[in-house]
Amino acid sequence: MQNKSTIYQLTTCAIMTALMCILGPMSIPIGPIPVSFTNFVIFLAVCLLGTKGATISYLIYLLLGAVGLPVFSGYAGGLAKLAGPTGGYLVGFILLALISGIIMKKFHANAIITMIGLAIGMVVSYLFGTVWFVLQMQCSVWYALTVCVFPFILVDVIKIFVAVGLGKSIRLALSKAKLLPQE
Repeated sequence: MQNKSTIYQLTTCAIMTALMCILGPMSIPIGPIPVSFTNFVIFLAVCLLGTKGATISYLIYLLLGAVGLPVFSGYAGGLAKLAGPTGGYLVGFILLALISGIIMKKFHANAIITMIGLAIGMVVSYLFGTVWFVLQMQCSVWYALTVCVFPFILVDVIKIFVAVGLGKSIRLALSKAKLLPQE
């Protein structure tokens, strides 16, 4: 049974990475930082795969983008995008997956705590990305927040609600089909 479980875990990691590669480039440009679906897929990955699976899925996505595949917002890729002013948000999403996953593991059955965990992870990734942006652009923290964070808060809250609801439904269906370990 261990091998079967491992195969399913690897497959779901690959599917979540593929979903990031498909939805991540789709974005709505509203300034230096576009509205992207990457963090939505990370939220969903955390709900479905937990800390390890979500983080591995995201790291694979990040590596694919770093080597030049056009998987980042606006169909961009390469180290220049990753090292640029908005790259801190991409790197910060690692923290999002880790922190959210740890909180979710501790309080898995509670949707409210899961949402709070995802929100905390998002705030930490906002913080990391904003510091990176300020250092790269030599601008004020206030400017960075007004351009890179404030316009996204409501959209990200909506993404959290949708991901938790969708994640719970998908996880339940996968568990019933015995494609995930029973809890």
